[in-house]
Amino acid sequence: MLKVENLSFKYDKTAVLKHISFSVKEGDHVSVIGESGSGKSTLLKLIHGELDSGHGHIYWKDVEILGPKYNLVVGYEFIKYVAQEFDLMPFTSVEDNIGKYLSNFFPKAKKERTKELIRVVELEPFAKTKVKNLSGGQKQRVALARALAKEPEILLLDEPFGHIDNFKKQSLRRSVFNYLKERNITCIVATHDKDDVLGYADNMMVLHNAKIKAINTPHELYNNPLSPVVASFFGEFNNLGPYGIVYANQLKVARNSGLKVLVKHSYFNGKNYLIEAELGSKKVYFEHHKALKKDSMVSLKVIG
Repeated sequence: MLKVENLSFKYDKTAVLKHISFSVKEGDHVSVIGESGSGKSTLLKLIHGELDSGHGHIYWKDVEILGPKYNLVVGYEFIKYVAQEFDLMPFTSVEDNIGKYLSNFFPKAKKERTKELIRVVELEPFAKTKVKNLSGGQKQRVALARALAKEPEILLLDEPFGHIDNFKKQSLRRSVFNYLKERNITCIVATHDKDDVLGYADNMMVLHNAKIKAINTPHELYNNPLSPVVASFFGEFNNLGPYGIVYANQLKVARNSGLKVLVKHSYFNGKNYLIEAELGSKKVYFEHHKALKKDSMVSLKVIG
């Protein structure tokens, strides 16, 4: 189990994390979300041992994770961290980058392991390609595979699919996260993308103002968002006084109701339209199967 106890950290005099405490079971997937600057990447670096905490402790099983003040070589063999910048060997092939840290004493096993990881990150056609000739998204996939090469106990991912185009992103998520579950590898993901969380995370943690704002399952936090900060991660929402926080997909056009709004814009989003309307001086967003006429009045009801 990973235990983070009363952890605090500052850059100069700016507090990035304040008295953070949580635990992660072995094999669990935890997503860390929050605005830019909320401390997501800093938390991963502290867990990796790249930074010295100002206060508090981090443990993996019976080992305390310490920073560069205490370790000549940064990091631990059982933890791998894939940052937003990739430290790859540009003039060697994809398979050579992935196999770099695998033993040459067992060439057959090394070859099979490299082949397996290339399949996990869906780079089979590029196995012999030099990394310098890859796109940013392909390099990110090489970095993921290399981090997995020696089967870490903990994998830390910072915006792991941020450079990958939408044509590959969905299938790659499934491939990587299913692989981690099958191998019982603990995974902590810092992300701003709800698709990295929904369907994959056992728990999600919301960082805001240097503290943990909420921590629970994605299902629980979606259905009971507690605050606008949490709700905003899942999509368009409204704060409707007596109704509380209501997502755009929970507002439907009704024949008649006490909730009447003035339509201002209709935005096509594929499966339907996102309608922007006005309720007095407040903007309200709801979904509808077709565009609505600007400046028309409609009644809404809350469902779900």
